[in-house]
This record gives sequence, C-alpha cells and structure tokens, in this order.
Amino acid sequence: MKRRVVVTGMGVLAPIGNNVMSYREALEKGISGAGIITRFDPSLFKTRFACELKGFNPENFLEKKEARKIDPFAQYALVVAEECVIDSGIDLSVVDKARIGVIWGSGIGGFHTLETDLSEAALNTGPPRYSPFLIPKLISDIAPGHISIKYGFMGINYGTVSACASSSHAISNAFDYIRHGKANLILTGGSEAAVTRAGIGGFSSMKALSERNDDMMTASRPYDKERDGFVLGEGAGAIMLEEYEHAKKRGAKIYAEICGSGLTADAYHITAPHPEGLGAKAAMELALEEAEMNPEDIDYINTHGTSTPLGDIAEVKAIMQVFKEYSYKLNISSTKSMTGHLLGAAGVIECIAGILAMQNNFIPPTINHFTDDPELDPKLNFTFNEAQSRSIRAFLNNTFGFGGHNSSVIFKKC
Repeated sequence: MKRRVVVTGMGVLAPIGNNVMSYREALEKGISGAGIITRFDPSLFKTRFACELKGFNPENFLEKKEARKIDPFAQYALVVAEECVIDSGIDLSVVDKARIGVIWGSGIGGFHTLETDLSEAALNTGPPRYSPFLIPKLISDIAPGHISIKYGFMGINYGTVSACASSSHAISNAFDYIRHGKANLILTGGSEAAVTRAGIGGFSSMKALSERNDDMMTASRPYDKERDGFVLGEGAGAIMLEEYEHAKKRGAKIYAEICGSGLTADAYHITAPHPEGLGAKAAMELALEEAEMNPEDIDYINTHGTSTPLGDIAEVKAIMQVFKEYSYKLNISSTKSMTGHLLGAAGVIECIAGILAMQNNFIPPTINHFTDDPELDPKLNFTFNEAQSRSIRAFLNNTFGFGGHNSSVIFKKC
C-alpha cells in the first residue's frame, strides 16, 4: 500500500522575498522583482536587467571563510533549508536521521564558480593554479551534500539536473521514495545562481531573454502579445515532504498533500517546446491519473509561463487539450511575471506559491499584462494584473526544461 505524503515545512529565497512570509506578501500584491543588474556591469549586453535577490548577504547565514568555499547556488540552498527545517518543527535530537533524505535540483549548479575561477586560472601565465575547492563548488550535487552534512541527514541524497524542470523532478522523486517506504522525510527543492556575465550572455545569444531595457520592471509578460522573452531570476526554495502518519504522530502542521506527478519528454527540440504541447499534455494527464483526480478537481494551474512567444502558446494548447471546457473555470497564472525565471529552482518556488495560495484563498496574478494575444482564447482566466480571491481544493504546477523535459505536480488540501 502506497503511503500518503504531505508538506510540513517550507523555505524561500526569491527576487521578491527572502523568506516565506515576505514571498507570500509580494505574490498577493503583484510585485515585480526585475531591475538593473548589479552583479556586474551589464552596459555592453543586449539585456541589462534581471530578477536578482534583494538585500541578501551570505555572511548573515555563513561564516565569511566558509561562504568563500561555497558557490552562491549552494549558499542559497543552505539558507532555504534552514528556514524549512525550522518551519517543519522537527526535533533533530530524537528523529531517525537515517530515514531523512535530501533530493535537490539545479539546472546549472556552480555557474559563478565556473565563470570566475576557471577564467582566473586561464589568465594565469605561470603554472596552472586551481583552487582545491573548484570541483566541490562547481558540481550540482554538492548542495544536497552540504545540507545533509549540516543536519546529519543520512538517508537518500542526490541532485537532479533537468534544466528548468530540475526542482520539480526532485520533488517528484522525493514523493515516490516516501510513499514507497524508503524514507520518512525528504527535504527537497532547488537553487540557482545564474545571473552572471555568462548566464546573461548565453541566454541572450539564444534570443531567449527579454530586451525591454527601457521598461525592465514590466519585461516579464507571460501571455501578453508583446512578450519578447523571459527575465532571468535567481534564488531557491525548499519543502519538507513527510509521510502522513509520521507527521501526524509528531503533531506537525501540514500545509498540503502532494498527490500526483507526471514526467515526460517532448522528444522534439533542444530548446523549443513541441508546438502542440504534446509532452506537456501527457505530463498533466499522468499527474491527474496518479492523483486519481478528474480535471474538474483542479482549481488553479501555476503555469511554466516563461513569457516566450512559442512556449506560452504551446502550454495553453496543452491545458485546453487536457481540461477541455473546464479550462474556462480554471484560474491560470504565471508567477514568473513577478519572480522572473529561476531555471532549476523555478518548480519549487512555484509549488510553494501554489501552496501559499491554497492556504490563504487567493490566486497570484500574472502581472505586466497590457495587450491581449489573439492566439489565446480571451475567455480563459489568466488572472491578469491583480490577485483574485478563490478557495483552492487542488492545484497543478507545470515546469518544462530545455531538452524537452516536462514535469507536472499536483498538491491538494489535506
């Protein structure tokens, strides 16, 4: 018999909030996290803005010497893990740590280290000199390693890498391990720190980024006719998944129950979505099947909605194929309009957005909408510009990654 799995803790580090509470407040208000890039001089780039973290200092959480040994993406992971562990109320002195795992997603991993440390080594005219921390800072799986070392979690531990679907795959994997009895709790989520020269330059050369430098605060425009690409974001999110009876026994607060996931591939193109959204359609159908739900059981879809001309259309086509006439009764929104695109961390912070919405009876808006797209059905409710009040029984979150990776995850009230 498969076991039920619930959410008992959360942690957030996002461009619109450095903890769960501030994140929720910004989602309700429809705040944009975009602004001029401060990490480096962006003046020579076609895109000169991003959704950076605000007021974040790793030395508020880590000793200065220790912080230098850890890439920002892993620093972010440790920060949200701490908020999540505290929020979960786990008594680390009595819990069986051999039954607690960490599964963590990052699409790129130590991108800052890759860019800075390797560049410095290449410029050295003498014997090659590389930091002994180069490899541990660089590898994507080091984030769950750091978390397990900090808390002594000796269960399942690894990283998932599937571009923008990375943290959603991590959540899905954690869900499976717990319900099949291989762990009692798994801290899962993802982190990304790709607002670097190479990150902006690489995505820009692909024509993936918005170039709306004259109006950067409204540049992330999912479903708007004038959308011209996504806005790069950074940050992390963590959720504690726990076996239901284990959570009840220790008196944990329960935010939601995860009840289904669907993982598929487009098998179509390295960066473009299938034009008819076939992989996305299959992922949503599998998630509904696993959750033993009908389309009418879902009230809200937090979409992948990156603000790209092709991607937004393909996902809406997929939604309408799955939900048919019920599509018009759904609330649909893309919180990337506020946070930007956090790549491998996108799935988890959007799942948290859905959980917060379900807990507090509101739909986060798709901000920055100005012009209707004639290719999109005007009767669909994209929750444009302002949050809407609604009681949510269950929601679905979509995340799709370069390479054709698709993930849909369903949470419901518990």
